[in-house]
Amino acid sequence: MAGSNAKIDWITVLLFILLVGFGWGNIYSASLTDEFTSIFDINQVYGKQSIRILMSIVLIVLILSIQAKFYERFASIIYILSLLSLLGLYVFGKEISGATSWYDLGVANLQPSEFAKAATALALAKYVSDLQVNIFEFKHQLRALLIIGLPVVFIAPQPDPGSAIVFLSLLIPLYREGLSKYYINTGLVAVAVFVITLIISPLYTSILAVLIAVVYFYLKKEQRSLWLIVATILAIAFFIFFLENEQYYLSAIILGLVIVYTVLSIKQKNVLPKILMLLFLVISFSFSGDYIFENVFAQRHRDRFNIVLGKQVDNQGIGYNTAQSEIAIGSGGWTGKGWTQGTQTKGKFVPEQHTDYIFSTVGEEWGFLGSSLVIVLFTLLLLRIYMISERQKSQFNRVYGYGVLSILFIHFSINIGMVLGIFPTVGIPLPFFSYGGSALWGFTILLFILVKLDSKRMFYE
Repeated sequence: MAGSNAKIDWITVLLFILLVGFGWGNIYSASLTDEFTSIFDINQVYGKQSIRILMSIVLIVLILSIQAKFYERFASIIYILSLLSLLGLYVFGKEISGATSWYDLGVANLQPSEFAKAATALALAKYVSDLQVNIFEFKHQLRALLIIGLPVVFIAPQPDPGSAIVFLSLLIPLYREGLSKYYINTGLVAVAVFVITLIISPLYTSILAVLIAVVYFYLKKEQRSLWLIVATILAIAFFIFFLENEQYYLSAIILGLVIVYTVLSIKQKNVLPKILMLLFLVISFSFSGDYIFENVFAQRHRDRFNIVLGKQVDNQGIGYNTAQSEIAIGSGGWTGKGWTQGTQTKGKFVPEQHTDYIFSTVGEEWGFLGSSLVIVLFTLLLLRIYMISERQKSQFNRVYGYGVLSILFIHFSINIGMVLGIFPTVGIPLPFFSYGGSALWGFTILLFILVKLDSKRMFYE
């Protein structure tokens, strides 16, 4: 049981309550029917969510009642069990919306990837905080990356690229603990090259990279200023623009700036080996990324990427959700149409409006001010988690705290971007807001394990 010395961070608890409460209110509005019975009516979406919120309270009490040492001592076992639950989907999983990511328990469906996030964060914290582990050594870095990568390997083929992306955010705690910028920079290059390859061909991406690298190396060798280097890259981009089109122009700028940033972050006089390595990575990522996009991603995922990148327009088909979401948010104006008064919401124009697209309900009914309030609440929660993580004396606690921060941040940013049409629709729920038991319970477990660890920070060493 929680001891008398426990000190709960009530600011975090309050932010959790506000987000869950505001989320339920919008789920209620998005799923309201003409006949209201009870907020606990299990035949209604809002009734089911009410029951799930009550179960979350039970989870919170259970999490806070367990000794803090338990989460560190049994982190590896929890992680292994979560991996087994992910593997089990290939045999016993139920397909929903094109992804075999669920277990059918009869009374409800359970998505194990939501619980695997907390399990992976615990396992990573357990490994990094081990006295025998030196994160500066390559073999230990590789093992840490393996802990993060295994869930990705199990989840991505379901296919569920959204959940797979979330696990990659756990690289951030490693960076906080001293992992070389090389990995972060490599990730930035990979993401930039992947997106650019979707706009232009892998061949043109590789040619651009070689051209920019040659010019950069010459100017660096001649000790030219950074501004001149950037100006040269922009000149190359404009040149390509006049020869080809606007997409090539933007791609050259993005790729050039990423390469410049990456090379400048390396404190070495001899940059030629690093430039050659970058070129190898860019060319490898461009062709492998194109292969993955065409052969691993489902057609619906490819279509969503193409819509966001402007290569495809389909407001009546695969792009319908995003188009209607933008209409709903835009129609809200400054103050919104009022709770339960949204015409787009009541008309059910936005599919999945109570789940992944719940923020469109906020935008329509609460307007810019209400949407800003939600963003502020999430920002405050993220800042609070950052503060909690930094004040931990235990490395296990700190690494886990950064894991929580990373997972919530990637969910929040991608979901909002997805609803606004900035990111493709990848099925990532808004934490504590979106309808669904697995997501709500998974986020609750994730957050309140940190609350428990923090409550014992003066005694748990």
